[in-house]
Formats: sequence, C-alpha cells, structure tokens
Amino acid sequence: MNSWKSIIIRYALLLLFGLGNLFIFYVVFTPLTVYPVFGLISYFYEATLLDGGVSESCDVAANMFPFLKGLACMKTTILFNGYFASIIPACVAGSAYYLLLILNLSTPLKTGQRVKSLFFLLGIFLIINILRIFSFALIYANEGFEFFNIAHATTWYFGSTVLVIILWFTNILVFKIKEIPVYSDFKLILSQVRGQK
Repeated sequence: MNSWKSIIIRYALLLLFGLGNLFIFYVVFTPLTVYPVFGLISYFYEATLLDGGVSESCDVAANMFPFLKGLACMKTTILFNGYFASIIPACVAGSAYYLLLILNLSTPLKTGQRVKSLFFLLGIFLIINILRIFSFALIYANEGFEFFNIAHATTWYFGSTVLVIILWFTNILVFKIKEIPVYSDFKLILSQVRGQK
C-alpha cells in the first residue's frame, strides 16, 4: 500500500506543477537565470537591466497570485554594448525543467536518492542554460545577428532535447538508478492488481 501512496503523491505533484502553463517553473527559474546572465555580461560590458515584454507568468501572477507579481514580472532585458538581450520564457526553458521533473517523479526512487537526483538535474540544466544564454549574448555582440541566429536555431531545435536526454542518462549513472520512468510504476501496479485477484 505504501508504494501506491508514493505513486499517487508523485503523479499528483506532476499534475500540480504542470498547472498554469508551468507558472511555478518560470517564477522560480526566471530570476535564477536572468541575474547570473546579467552578472556575467556585466563582468565584460557595462550593462543595465530593463523591463522586458510582459510574460505569461507575469499575467498569471497579476491575476491569480498578486503576492508573486514582483517576482514574476521582473526585469528581463539586458542592455549592453548597444545591444539588447531579452530573456524570454523560451530562454528560461520551463518545459525542459518540467520534463526533467517528470522523469524524476515518474521513476520509483528512495527519498534521498530522488532529492539528490532532482537537485543534480535541475542544477546542471540551470548552469548550462545560463552559460548558453551568456554565450549567445556574446556571439550577438561580437559576430552579429546572422551568426547568432544560426547558433541559436541549431541549439534550440536540436541541443535542448539532446541535453535533457544526456542529463537524464548521466543522472542514471551517477545515482545508480535501475528503474524506468512510468514503466516501473505501471509494472508494479499491474503486479499488485494481479496479486489481489
């Protein structure tokens, strides 16, 4: 019964975190992305943080969670060296964080193993994403829009998916995970249902 409880809690959390167009991911990871990128750019150029376009997470905060409005509606455009770098929701990549959370929560793990795995997955992705955005800002400022556009399109369509896959398999090796997302839970439920007949 304990495993049933764990499965119900894990999948309920996945549904909860998916609500509001991944609002929670953007509220948490937008400042964790913008401020380090701003700090890195400021190290090389004189930079200013400006208001960006109104994001969906800002709209949700304004209407449903007014106490989070200041965080969700933060400044997201960096002016440096005569260029603007706008960190839009797609740059923050909330859907990639959600996919990593899905892989983690849909896999049966011990609590300590799950927590370490989650911090590893989200932390490494955050660091790589910050460095990616910073690199693109430098490419844009030094090589121009055309080169930036090619590099951005290549990593956007191909790199993000490959990165999530590589991160998950690295996570499996680091934390010695033997279970398979969703399949292991399904197999357990099926065996328990058959055992009760």
